[in-house]
Amino acid sequence: MAGRLALVTGGNGDIGTAVCAALASAGYRVVTTCVDPEAEGIAEWQAQMRQQGHEVAYVVCNVADHDACVRMAEEVEREHGAVDVLVNLAGITRDTFLHKMKSEDWQAVLDVNLDSVFNVTRQFINGMRERGFGRVVNVASVNGQTGQFGQANYSASKAGMHGFTMALAKEGARKGITANTVSPGYVETSMTGKIAEEVRQQIVAQIPAGRMARPDEIARVIAFLAADESAFINGANIPVNGAQFCSF
Repeated sequence: MAGRLALVTGGNGDIGTAVCAALASAGYRVVTTCVDPEAEGIAEWQAQMRQQGHEVAYVVCNVADHDACVRMAEEVEREHGAVDVLVNLAGITRDTFLHKMKSEDWQAVLDVNLDSVFNVTRQFINGMRERGFGRVVNVASVNGQTGQFGQANYSASKAGMHGFTMALAKEGARKGITANTVSPGYVETSMTGKIAEEVRQQIVAQIPAGRMARPDEIARVIAFLAADESAFINGANIPVNGAQFCSF
């Protein structure tokens, strides 16, 4: 429905930018979170979005910090209104083999990727229940489904996100709330663009589609799940991986 408010955590990255654009194009009012507006170039990012016809607001919040999320929610609701659509997208990696992994690298990834899903969703779930409408989309990863060398922390965090999704779907279904996971495969981003060409070719060779996804292809699925008309899709994990991983 046009005019609904969507909050996208970490929305100024490559995938997040596409998500914010897709939601704005669909008529949503969009707010994103960031940690350091100056370091992340939020003003320049907003200007670029504006040139494309998308007005996206931001709020400063470290989503790994529960108290910061409480304050963030208060600011968002005060300045923009009630959140109807929540996209939990913020995430980090700290890759290394488990036998070399430091406890702080494990904890940092769990804090940002998984704890944040609770920290943020918890702030808005009561309002969604009261209004009888809500869309929660958690962005996980194919590596949460398959595991990956050097990513015990990341794979665990992304698998945990879908466990959260399934529980929330059951709790919210009678209140008009859906919770779904989107699990992208490898995506053309600035991060994957830095991968050595030889390694990149090895990755692409494992993808039956013969290429990585575009950010807008991930965003399209998220916008679809956010729609009012997607009310009966609940508790699903939607793969967007070019047939890299297929399962029932």
